[in-house]
Amino acid sequence: MFETLSDRLSGVFGSLTRQGALSEEDIATALREVRTALLEADVSLPVARDFVKKVGEEAKGQAVTKSVTPGQQVVKIVHDALVEMLRGEGEPGHLRIDSPPAPILMVGLQGSGKTTTTAKLAKRLKEREGKRVLMASLDTRRPAAMEQLAILGTQVGVDTLPIVPGQDPVAIAKRARQQATLGGYDVVMLDTAGRLHVDDELMAEVAAVRDATKPHETLLVVDGLTGQDAVNVAEQFDGRVGVSGVILTRMDGDGRGGAALSMRAVTGKPIKFVGLGEKMDALEEFHPDRIAGRILGMGDIVALVEKAQETLEIEAAERMVKRFQKGQFNMNDLKSQLLQMQKMGGMSGVMGMLPGMGRMQKQMDEAGIDDRMLRRQVALIDSMTRKERRNPDILQASRKKRIAAGAGLEVQELNRLLKMHRQMADVMKKMGGMGKKGLLRGGLGALFGKGAAGMPGGLPPGMPAPGGMPGALPPGLSLPPGLSGLGRKK
Repeated sequence: MFETLSDRLSGVFGSLTRQGALSEEDIATALREVRTALLEADVSLPVARDFVKKVGEEAKGQAVTKSVTPGQQVVKIVHDALVEMLRGEGEPGHLRIDSPPAPILMVGLQGSGKTTTTAKLAKRLKEREGKRVLMASLDTRRPAAMEQLAILGTQVGVDTLPIVPGQDPVAIAKRARQQATLGGYDVVMLDTAGRLHVDDELMAEVAAVRDATKPHETLLVVDGLTGQDAVNVAEQFDGRVGVSGVILTRMDGDGRGGAALSMRAVTGKPIKFVGLGEKMDALEEFHPDRIAGRILGMGDIVALVEKAQETLEIEAAERMVKRFQKGQFNMNDLKSQLLQMQKMGGMSGVMGMLPGMGRMQKQMDEAGIDDRMLRRQVALIDSMTRKERRNPDILQASRKKRIAAGAGLEVQELNRLLKMHRQMADVMKKMGGMGKKGLLRGGLGALFGKGAAGMPGGLPPGMPAPGGMPGALPPGLSLPPGLSGLGRKK
């Protein structure tokens, strides 16, 4: 998400290296490139123009703090302006669901991912907030739409309204509210029908459902890949139906992200959530400060820790910390680390939240550092005997050939895995005397070996190496050191 914008802005700020006050030339150069970057990222022209004007006014005359370059100063100004542009009212992800059963009306065009997002949000309300949720499909036009929501409801463990053929959307909505009241549900989610484009029939139908149910929230689901058209859709829905918030889907794709930047500025409606994948838990709260950090290459360590805590098995993590404190780290431990990374979204998911890693994506791709690398390494460990996993030092040539053949890989791949294990084992021995708190605070820099700042491409100007971040990762989660030497393509 926002890769195009992030790459362009990194280049802009990297070119400002002189010390002293921000000159007119510095500001003009940076703002010209920022405006171009915003337009290329599909941000609407009026929004880009207003943004650049605001940044220019903030930047003029600002002195540069000691040990901070003009580029870093502009990064700070742009970051603050991005946060202000994206920020909506209230807490991120907050929904007004008081006085149960609280109706939530889901609206949007066909193909925006509305039905899937309905199930994702229902799952989130059930698991994170302990709400009893009832879902109802009001889509009587699209074939098997109701059946789709029923199947998704089974997957996420949320009840769905029984299907009664022949009922119109308003009747279904009324029946859903009645059943939610009788069944003691906290929330009733109403998945309305969509169209390929906005028309009067669609708006009239949605407005009728709104009038009949008086929803606490009306959430517009918009495909993040549709660019500026998403803003037009939002304006029309808000004008005809009234929208309380927006959910952007497919924000894990290769879209340029301009819709998110324009949506808040043009419509004035807060972006509540973003969809980042097809899995039922791939729905995140929209935090403006974190999104701004990702755009500017600062990463999102908070989101990384939250994701780790969600997927981490506490008892297993505690056992692993005790082993680390003793300087013990065998192949079973390494496999646990690799599987943990897969649960957190794979290599790309983790790296996208680390400062500076966005700028090194090209080098990582050339080195073959991706999710397939993780699966190959797990396959190699699975090909070992229990004894070999506990003590990899016994692996000689004949054993290596057998293990590599069992995984369908070359011996060179196994040698790289063994080298990585030795590096991580050395790190664990050094960190063993730190205790649990030390393992947390020792963090990312040690686990990367030389540290991310020593990798090709380095970190963006002004960004510290990850090793300086206290508490970067929870216990039980580590990352392979020396990424630049792993998984090279043949």
